Amino acid sequence: MVTGKCDRCESKAAIELLYGPHKFCKDHFTHFFEKRVKRTCRTNGLVGKGEKLLVAVSGGKDSCVALYLMHKIFGKSNELEALLIDEEIEGYRDAALNFAEENCKAWGIPFTRISFKDEFGFTMVDVMKKTGAKKRIGGTCSFCGVLRRKIMNQYAKKLGANKLVTGHNLDDETQSTLMNVCEADIQRLVRLGPITRMKKGKGFVPRIKPLWDSPEIEIIAFAHYKGVKHYEEQCCPFKWQAKRNTYRSVLNHLESQFPGTMYSILSFLKQAKPKLAGKSAKVKLNACKECGEPTSGKECAACKLIKKITDAK
Repeated sequence: MVTGKCDRCESKAAIELLYGPHKFCKDHFTHFFEKRVKRTCRTNGLVGKGEKLLVAVSGGKDSCVALYLMHKIFGKSNELEALLIDEEIEGYRDAALNFAEENCKAWGIPFTRISFKDEFGFTMVDVMKKTGAKKRIGGTCSFCGVLRRKIMNQYAKKLGANKLVTGHNLDDETQSTLMNVCEADIQRLVRLGPITRMKKGKGFVPRIKPLWDSPEIEIIAFAHYKGVKHYEEQCCPFKWQAKRNTYRSVLNHLESQFPGTMYSILSFLKQAKPKLAGKSAKVKLNACKECGEPTSGKECAACKLIKKITDAK
């Protein structure tokens, strides 16, 4: 229960941000949230004037809020389109994408809907049956992430996008930071941040994260206050397999005990990246021998996983 008044006016506080600490009424919170996203885009050079933005929209809170804000902030200066990827998990993704389509239509944003079945010849349910708890050929979630990224980059190029927008938030970024530190993966650590570019090699569309320093709980509140419709019934039924769940639990516990922990980790990432960049191996992108997508090897990770699924009994 939030008590007291808003920090900016005499209205009753509707939300309290413990890391500040801040207390805001509904209107001043949404203003605070939008201002942070604008600052993130401006200070990191995420969006250039006239660039076409392709927003990957799953139908969940993060991607729907990202789409809403990109439309509100850049809708007049930039061309905007949405990409909806259907992994064909019945009762979950189909329901979520209904919200994504509804938002696109309401805001006048053209969209393209792509299915795993059409692209790869199998669904994530098929993948689950060949991976699952026994993980005979790998974890289900790792397949999904790699295959989704392949589709996003392919269609960003096909649709002529200059930037690919994702809904990754502060929680996601700090989880990834901690995972990479624990796994001593400097190369992946230095690639984190509000924008992902590859300096060498062609065929990679830069990915931007306008919500990278926005906490998940604040995204939920913003969506509620602004009436941004999104799917919130259940999480992915295969999510229980993800290693990320452990890191999420650890960070949520630390944040509850020591508010501001996630922002401290983000600050660590900002300070560490320039110092580690020279120590990580230089990545030169090649064209995958199977599909032509950019990869550091001869064959991209997605094509390797597709072969695993196709060959698995």
